[in-house]
Amino acid sequence: MSEQKKKKYNEKEFLSVIPEAMPAQDDQQSIPLRETVFLTLRKLILTGKLDPGERLTEVRLGKILGTSRTPIREAIRKLEIEGLVTITPGSGARVAKITEGDLQDVMEVRSTLDQLCARLASQRISEEDKKELIKANETFEYSTKFGNEQEIAESDVHFHEVITRAAGNRRLDQVMNGMADTIYRFRYEYIRDDLHYEELIMEHRAICRAILDRDPEQAAAAAKDHIDRQHEFILGQLRKSKSEK
Repeated sequence: MSEQKKKKYNEKEFLSVIPEAMPAQDDQQSIPLRETVFLTLRKLILTGKLDPGERLTEVRLGKILGTSRTPIREAIRKLEIEGLVTITPGSGARVAKITEGDLQDVMEVRSTLDQLCARLASQRISEEDKKELIKANETFEYSTKFGNEQEIAESDVHFHEVITRAAGNRRLDQVMNGMADTIYRFRYEYIRDDLHYEELIMEHRAICRAILDRDPEQAAAAAKDHIDRQHEFILGQLRKSKSEK
């Protein structure tokens, strides 16, 4: 996993990753089939199981997911609205590629928001949230040593969610939630390369320490450094991928 490799799934391999992408069994029973299909495909895209540029054919996906083409078609249209799929006449639907422009837009906004969250959290964090932040940081470090990519990503999400909650700003929380899925896709691209895990651990520790020390300037600086490093790496991967074509 030290070299990030794009994986093209054959049907057997694709079937093996479907269960982890499907909503929980209880959720499946309470939501319509079309929504289950949508959530499944969405998660496969966000976690990189479906590669940027990969073609999405209704017949193949319907066969794999055990459903007719109609819910597949509806799911693809919803994914297009979310910007996760592009549909081109004569070419069909494909997983949306990550462009340098997309990366720049998302990382500029995320850097600003994460700095604000860290700054506010260092000023407002409660004793209960302090304990939760320490626990979230420990869980993240544990996941980098013993977890899979999805567990690492989810523990990373939780770490940042604790900081957002500790910031104590409801509107900021709403904005962060609105960007969560877009951020997750870029986060997963970074986490797929395990050479960064030690750096991530140190960056999280720096953010955590500054917040617990109630140092707003250092907290914001550590958050900025954290996002800048991710931006630099993913940008390098995009340019490398482009040069290899």
